[in-house]
Amino acid sequence: MLLAAGFGNRLRPLTDHTPKPLVTIGGKALMVHHLEKLAAAGFTEIVINLGHLGHKIPEALGDGAKWGLTISYSDEGPDPLETGGGLTKALPLLGVDPFLVVNGDVWCDLDFSTIPKSLAEKDLAMLYLVPRPSWRERGDFSLVKGRVVEKESPEYLYAGIALYHPRILDGARVEKFSIVPRLKDAISKNQVGGVLFEGEWDDVGTPDRLHALQGIHGP
Repeated sequence: MLLAAGFGNRLRPLTDHTPKPLVTIGGKALMVHHLEKLAAAGFTEIVINLGHLGHKIPEALGDGAKWGLTISYSDEGPDPLETGGGLTKALPLLGVDPFLVVNGDVWCDLDFSTIPKSLAEKDLAMLYLVPRPSWRERGDFSLVKGRVVEKESPEYLYAGIALYHPRILDGARVEKFSIVPRLKDAISKNQVGGVLFEGEWDDVGTPDRLHALQGIHGP
């Protein structure tokens, strides 16, 4: 599932008329880079949630046939449901097995074919983490022997890439809520694995960082 429903407020005014996942780097929308990599890694079915300016995403991507993919859309309307609500609404499209979730607005050179297709027994999630960048004062999580843990001074940032088991949403309703409390509960029960990714990564969160990436890889 590619998450694409957010407002992209920090990139305004660009995102006043363009959904953040459709901003371009290297002549292609961020989301197109993801679709190409997912197709190359053997993924065939993609779910994309829609929110802010959501109609523009199907207009740009269509049904996915261009990349040998099948794209389904989960439309959340003008008031996005956040991560938890968005995933819950999309569950009927995602099925009963673990599924990959990628933030549609991140830039990275991770080889998606290296992402496991399953989780360890009893695990509810596996997160990709990155070293804390200079623009972020505090990390999100720490890693100990391949397990995600919470510490007072976490070293790593969540990369916006995760494998989830649908069970992490057991009992959830389709309403606006963040996945984070459920994720932290799973972490407290040692049910979340983690992988440290040290390649190129950015969440393209500000105009300056977008322009810097465009300077390296092209507009």
